[in-house]
Amino acid sequence: MSRAAASHTILLMQPTRKSESKTFSDYETLDEALEGICKVFEEHLKRSNPRTPTITYDISQLFDFIDQMPDLCCMILQKEHGLYAPHNKEWIKTQVYDLLRRQAGK
Repeated sequence: MSRAAASHTILLMQPTRKSESKTFSDYETLDEALEGICKVFEEHLKRSNPRTPTITYDISQLFDFIDQMPDLCCMILQKEHGLYAPHNKEWIKTQVYDLLRRQAGK
């Protein structure tokens, strides 16, 4: 799917083993959803390191966080078909990598 065709995205996430941690968020674009995943990870790092004024991480740490989630997927609206297409963790990690690479190139 081309980035230009990406549209409304629903992010389904279960960050802990507790079933009550299941959440969903909706975003206008895939990039916004991917940035949302990064923000969840950054908040996790801040809670884990409350005395550290500046949080830094590399992509392998982000990917480990994603891999450790019991559940993470996204559903992207395909306007031409009028349905949402599901995507798994591996697909999401590829998209996050591409997003961060594009942002680093700016």
